Amino acid sequence: MHPNPAFHTRQEIENLAFARERGFGVLAVNGEDGPLLSHIPFLVDEDGKTVWLHLVRSNPIVRALSEKRPAKIAVSGPDSYISPDWYGVIDQVPTWNYVAVHLTGELELRPQEELHGILDRQSAHFEDRLVPKTPWTTDKMSDGVMTRMMRAIVPCRMVLSAVEGTWKLNQNKAPEVRQSAADHVDAYGQGTELKLLSALMRAVDGQT
Repeated sequence: MHPNPAFHTRQEIENLAFARERGFGVLAVNGEDGPLLSHIPFLVDEDGKTVWLHLVRSNPIVRALSEKRPAKIAVSGPDSYISPDWYGVIDQVPTWNYVAVHLTGELELRPQEELHGILDRQSAHFEDRLVPKTPWTTDKMSDGVMTRMMRAIVPCRMVLSAVEGTWKLNQNKAPEVRQSAADHVDAYGQGTELKLLSALMRAVDGQT
């Protein structure tokens, strides 16, 4: 997380909503020889206290989970390089604007019989957004196929202890300077989801 408090303006409920909406991030767990990382889909419970996920059985993180372990999920949002020239004022330096949320907690393996329910809830979370498509469900699988495929993955749960968010949107700049940078992100940005990032930068001043 960026240390500047100017970029920590969102409440925990907003950071959780961002992570829940994204539903994908980088899981980090300490291993014997260094950090273990895995890109994963996940599901945040409605109460905001628990994250559910699954891992391929051969994943090194699974082998490290002989007991509960501290873990973190980094969830990335829109981002872009910001040129000093875009501010329209002198004596500026390059930077990178971005949104990111970190979920911290204790990760553990769960009984295999919980896996099917986790997968059903995860798929429903994303399928329900694909309107007007009829949601895919595991009932569409041929007899026995889902059971065989689930043997290769394991269910996990992370009980959250902290939720932190960085929304670095040039809040430390004057409104007209920030708006100028947002316009240039919209037109020339280098990163991801540039339209969303520029909109968030403008919204700092209550503009859209």
